[in-house]
Amino acid sequence: MLQGSRSWVFPSRPAILSTGVVGGPFEKKGNLSADFDQFYDDLWMGQDTYEKANRTLIEDAVAIALEKQALKNGDIQFFLTGDLINQITPSSFAARTNGIAYFGLFGACSTSMEGLALSAFLVNYHGAHRVVTGASSHNAATEKQFRYPTEYGGQKPPTAQWTVTGAGYAVVGEGSLLNDPAPRITAATIGKVMDMGLKDPFNMGGAMAPAAVDTIIGHFQDLGRDPSYYDLIITGDLAKIGRNTAFEMLKEKGYTLTDQQFQDCGMLIYGENQPVQSGASGPGCSATVLYGHLLNEMKKGTYQRILVIATGALLSPLTFQQGESIPCIAHACSIEYL
Repeated sequence: MLQGSRSWVFPSRPAILSTGVVGGPFEKKGNLSADFDQFYDDLWMGQDTYEKANRTLIEDAVAIALEKQALKNGDIQFFLTGDLINQITPSSFAARTNGIAYFGLFGACSTSMEGLALSAFLVNYHGAHRVVTGASSHNAATEKQFRYPTEYGGQKPPTAQWTVTGAGYAVVGEGSLLNDPAPRITAATIGKVMDMGLKDPFNMGGAMAPAAVDTIIGHFQDLGRDPSYYDLIITGDLAKIGRNTAFEMLKEKGYTLTDQQFQDCGMLIYGENQPVQSGASGPGCSATVLYGHLLNEMKKGTYQRILVIATGALLSPLTFQQGESIPCIAHACSIEYL
């Protein structure tokens, strides 16, 4: 049901039935390693290109999520996913492998919540019984496409972020399939493209912060809520620069949150001793943190209601070369343990 100008409320409360979370060697050394299902010890992952390794991440995470529910590919109606590589080819090739009817999504690092919102909509309105959705990224493949190959050894400024090598996927299904409490998607707010004229590809957090703030405020206004409704409001990958910017922007708009209540996935996944500059980024950032760490914390009782806002910079190597500014977007999903 549409509520307000751009939010959906899901009366049937579609459930996150199971998840699969896979990471690379750098993520294995991070703060949230205990919340991953599987790691690879090198970035090649048994493949001869990093792009193929990105596909492997997706295939493995989907297989793990299905296995946890004893499901087969034929039990899933739709597969919604995306990544950062040209024409989302890792996602499309993974869809070739699993043979599930496929929606390819591109929202850059906002893809995880774009997919979750659409999946909940499909399930809520009986367009599917079960859907698999998620997002992925691969550090070396992304660096090669958007910046410099890692072998180049190019230096980065403190505002830069580290692309997560990881994939997080979930089986979203009808709430009636579960008798026990589970994380359920109760609402979603779809973002608008925001462009404040920033052109620095090494400051994605600063560029994306206004989009995150716009979606958060839109969510509150559409649903008649304020920050006190949620135990945690967490952005996808604004990292230190963007998170602090968003925090101040929300305060200026009259929305007061505490440091503990307003967090960012890009600041959680890695340790202080890992050289990630401002923090983490990539579609796999919010996907792995949500489908691993955050849902585990909800099951422990740490959080009952969370709002996850995945942010994305909708640039490409071509737009950067043509001197364009960076359009950004953010999508939000409300998840409650019911």
